[in-house]
Amino acid sequence: MSGELSPIDKAKFVAAKRAVDFVEDGMRVGLGTGSTAAWMVRCLGELVRDDGLRIKGVPTSSRTAELARDCGITVVSLDEARWLDLTIDGADEFDQDLNLIKGGGGALLQEKIVATASDQMIVIADVGKEVEHLGHFPLPLEVIPFGWQTTQALAEEMLISMDVLGRQSSLRMNGAAPYVTDEGNYILDLHLHRIGNARQLAMVLNQIPGVVENGLFIDICDKVVVGFGDGRVEVRDINDGSIEEGRLDFLEDDNLFRDLGE
Repeated sequence: MSGELSPIDKAKFVAAKRAVDFVEDGMRVGLGTGSTAAWMVRCLGELVRDDGLRIKGVPTSSRTAELARDCGITVVSLDEARWLDLTIDGADEFDQDLNLIKGGGGALLQEKIVATASDQMIVIADVGKEVEHLGHFPLPLEVIPFGWQTTQALAEEMLISMDVLGRQSSLRMNGAAPYVTDEGNYILDLHLHRIGNARQLAMVLNQIPGVVENGLFIDICDKVVVGFGDGRVEVRDINDGSIEEGRLDFLEDDNLFRDLGE
């Protein structure tokens, strides 16, 4: 029920609820991964079930695919869809230029492929994800398992010449074993604290042998929908510089809250 939602969850919900307004009948939609994106998938499922919305969803992870199917959304692969009208996804950080850090949930590779194959990317986030400079959140680096320690050493050495405050990295773990992505890779989290030139860093990181992809999303996001704990929501458009403000009311009997199994 809405009364049981924390302010952060309310902020995530209103951002997700507002973002699905951009989805139109017949669209091919990229479905992001993470807690905020999960709200968005549930909101889309409600529109499919109650309003007859017809869409094809391309998930960015196996867990998003499972949730989308559970919500009644038709799921197809990116190869089947070929090109997408829209992708809606969360972010771990975003700055005023709508550059992002993504990958806290481990799905950055599929997320970047899907977002890049879309006419438009909309990011949904609570206001706490907005930062002046990217880098406080660790930057995920997806690497192949073979020789990952060598790749890690090369990355840390490369960071010496980059405009960052920290140069340490850690292998992401899942209990006692390395975390493994949907593509069978490992993730190194780079603890940079502040990134001075995100565009340059993204390009240089991807030149390191063994690196598959990094979690910097540069010039990919078109809009960010920012949710606040009191129900306020802002839509910021990087292309025309507009900021649209609104508010969403909570209903105690909202189907989304009633259906939540988490």
